[in-house]
Amino acid sequence: MSPYRNLEEYNIEITNEVKDHFAKIVEDIGEDAERDGLIKTPERAAKAMLFLTQGYKQDATEILKSAMFAESYDDMVIIKDIEVYSLCEHHMLPFFGKAHIAYIPNGHIVGLSKIPRVVDVFARRLQVQERLTHDILECINNTLKPKGVAVVIEAAHMCMMMRGVQKQNSVTTTSGFRGQFEKIETRNEFLKLISSDLS
Repeated sequence: MSPYRNLEEYNIEITNEVKDHFAKIVEDIGEDAERDGLIKTPERAAKAMLFLTQGYKQDATEILKSAMFAESYDDMVIIKDIEVYSLCEHHMLPFFGKAHIAYIPNGHIVGLSKIPRVVDVFARRLQVQERLTHDILECINNTLKPKGVAVVIEAAHMCMMMRGVQKQNSVTTTSGFRGQFEKIETRNEFLKLISSDLS
């Protein structure tokens, strides 16, 4: 099975169990789970939840290993503005934004599409942004063994926007750096490049 196959097929037993839980939630909040507009909602919600958490069944390390190539290139490689969609583990509400990732090869490069796939694997789990940043960083660092890795994630959190403090315009930024990116000049070059518009 492909390590990054989208979860198109659902285990019927698990789907039905999750569907029953959602039906109970609908009833517990005071709605009629049998009315026309809601009768299929528990099943839809169950499939959505299984899709949004499919990262538990995927292996980010294997994704990177499937497209590693020996190459002498040793300058910075940046993939920026990678869309991120995840679920906050505290309230199970979405947080979303962009990831910016760079690495400096050390004898191997990786197919460019694999970096966003790694982001998706870890984002499609119950997460906090801090751990998501760390998971991506350590996976790339431990698998590619580059000279350096940098990860910056900027995200808006629905748990802050819809409930609690209700601040609609706040953005949370997290970052992690390894190897050569721990040097201030390399880090600053990366931060300058991800903030610039090269078009």
